[in-house]
Amino acid sequence: MLTRIHHVAIICSDYEKSKEFYVDLLGFKILEENYRKERDSYKLDLALPNGNQIELFSFPNPPKRVNNPEAAGLRHLAFNVVSIEESVAYLKTKSIDVEPIRIDEFTNKKFTFFKDPDGLPIELYEI
Repeated sequence: MLTRIHHVAIICSDYEKSKEFYVDLLGFKILEENYRKERDSYKLDLALPNGNQIELFSFPNPPKRVNNPEAAGLRHLAFNVVSIEESVAYLKTKSIDVEPIRIDEFTNKKFTFFKDPDGLPIELYEI
């Protein structure tokens, strides 16, 4: 019945900062950008080359996301990368704090985490 994830929706606190992060830093392509006056909200549809999408929403004064301790719900976003070392080096040139690279105990693959402007954990997982 289900064939793949179509998109992940993210609510941000600073639209311009998050747009820059996902488009300019992570390389998502803008598919469509709409301002919804009745909600005082932007909806930005973003995509990776393989078709994976993120909907980025802005709303006035959204509540803060619970990060620590972890709460029930979406834990993090994870993206495949070809080289974890090159990806980490790139993020560091953009002044992004990245956790130390670890090895998945079950797959022996390299991975690491960093956060988006609102503290949403993002994982990079080497393919």
